[in-house]
Amino acid sequence: MKTPLYQMHVKLNGNIVDFAGFELPVDYGSILEEHKCVRERVGLFDVSHMGELTVKGKDAESALNAIVTNDIRGMYDGQVRYSLLPNEKGGAVDDILIYHKNAEDFLIVVNASNTAKDAKWFETHLPSGDYKFENISDKVAQIAIQGPMGEAVLKKIIADEFIPKKYYSFIDNVDFGGINSLVSRTGYTGEDGFEIYVKNADAETAYEMMLNAGKEFNIMPCGLGARDTLRLEAAMPLYGHELGEDIPVAEVGLDFAIKLGKENFVGKEAILNCKKEYVRVGAFALKGIVREHSDVYVGDEKVGTVTSGTFAPTLKKAVCMLRIKADAVDKNLEADVRGRRVALFVTPLPFYKRAK
Repeated sequence: MKTPLYQMHVKLNGNIVDFAGFELPVDYGSILEEHKCVRERVGLFDVSHMGELTVKGKDAESALNAIVTNDIRGMYDGQVRYSLLPNEKGGAVDDILIYHKNAEDFLIVVNASNTAKDAKWFETHLPSGDYKFENISDKVAQIAIQGPMGEAVLKKIIADEFIPKKYYSFIDNVDFGGINSLVSRTGYTGEDGFEIYVKNADAETAYEMMLNAGKEFNIMPCGLGARDTLRLEAAMPLYGHELGEDIPVAEVGLDFAIKLGKENFVGKEAILNCKKEYVRVGAFALKGIVREHSDVYVGDEKVGTVTSGTFAPTLKKAVCMLRIKADAVDKNLEADVRGRRVALFVTPLPFYKRAK
């Protein structure tokens, strides 16, 4: 499939690859330059492959609250909340963002590869009530502008009053240079930034407006490669790597998004009973880059696996996230990289945290 911005990527000489069934740019020439651009200035990403679902109606809040780990009651209009979508055994169907437009109107953003699965999960697991569920993914384009200069770029297009001031907040029905949009202060890079939601037909116009407005800041179009190195430095979990159907959500260090004090929800009992035998930790590899799926050992005992790993351009170090046995954290860890053992040194997450 192609996003509404596909022709733009071709025009900008993007290196197109298949990602979750979509034809998207992995880079436009240099992952390192794009990564650096986002950390120091501002970068532009096509994230239109992400899925969008809506739950609307009198019982929308209670129905949605019954199938997510976080508690969405009491959210203010214009608030975004991260949550996990758990299955009955306590694993993750997905991790999602919940947009509270009002108590009867929610937008849910899901991972691209999971859109069809998630939509079916909502249809079969939302309790009965007075609400309407809809998958609107095919109607919505999403563009992320990320980096310290992102707000300055937006101020050249929209009025300051329509720029969300709080992280994880949004403003709907914003006049974005003549285009109706939803502007959200969110992102997946570890930097300050925004995500702009528009109709498919308006995507190219909105993208070009940001490219032109960002010229004085040397804005760059950025691809999937930089998106992954940026999120890994910020230790943001990626579905299919740190999260999955068979990985207990209680073991991935996202307790802030799991509210066990609320009434029963899908998977609550399994999460409560989880023995937490494994943990997610970060590590530096001093001699070589350690990639995902590498086994992790203490001596001859396999104690886990690498879930994500790369060279971190900002830190100029090889970093990785591990899923390992809880009792192995303080031991001498090594990753098996094609038959060669590489020493790992556990370090607190995130690897990188932006200055506020």
